[in-house]
Amino acid sequence: MPEILLVLLAGVVAGALNAVGGGGTFVALPALVAAGLSPVTANASSTIALVPGSVTSAWVYRRELAPVGETPTGRLTAVSMIGGGLGAGLLLALPAASFDAAVPWLLAFATVILAFGRRVSTVLSTRLGRPLGMSPRAILISQFFLAVYGGYFGGAVGIMMFALWSIGVGLDPAAGNPMRVAQVAAVYLAATALFLVASDALRTPALLTAMLAGAVAGGFAGAHVARRLPPGALRGVILTIAVTMTILYFLRG
Repeated sequence: MPEILLVLLAGVVAGALNAVGGGGTFVALPALVAAGLSPVTANASSTIALVPGSVTSAWVYRRELAPVGETPTGRLTAVSMIGGGLGAGLLLALPAASFDAAVPWLLAFATVILAFGRRVSTVLSTRLGRPLGMSPRAILISQFFLAVYGGYFGGAVGIMMFALWSIGVGLDPAAGNPMRVAQVAAVYLAATALFLVASDALRTPALLTAMLAGAVAGGFAGAHVARRLPPGALRGVILTIAVTMTILYFLRG
């Protein structure tokens, strides 16, 4: 029961974080590893469990979706799903030891993006005097590689989308948050389709159900409070979690 409660609470926090600004993986993955799952199984399980919460958040935001420049939303979503499925395939195909060794570095990379991605985007845009003006093709190609990363690991992939869209087309993060939620949901949906049939996630149904239930509740609540929560406070909480988990994983490994 202590493990179930831990995973349930982690699901609530992860779902809420993903709905508001991203970073849910930093909570979900360590909680499942602490409950006894291997890193690969924990990653697959967290992705599966966070899908309903992401879809719930996307439903709440459905009337606020803003296009990413001139890139057709349908094509962007298709690319996110294809990349997410490929990333999930890489996770399952590569040796588990590779993922175990990569997790601390992936967490560190995602933490750096989380901490400095928006600042770098702002500096580049300011020095150029305008957004980079990436073409729809360039946006789609970049989105594909982000989706592969999201299917393989997923940490801060939504933050990376923010950075890409901000630099590429000048999309404001607040206006782009609904689309970010929708695209992260697309990545997770594609990865989940593969994880359900090819991973060990279903061998621990109690843990998976607990995180799934928590993520749905957190995703629904997080999407509704996103407009009221000060952005600075939220980023501070997410960054603190990211730094803490990164340090713990390096010490653990």
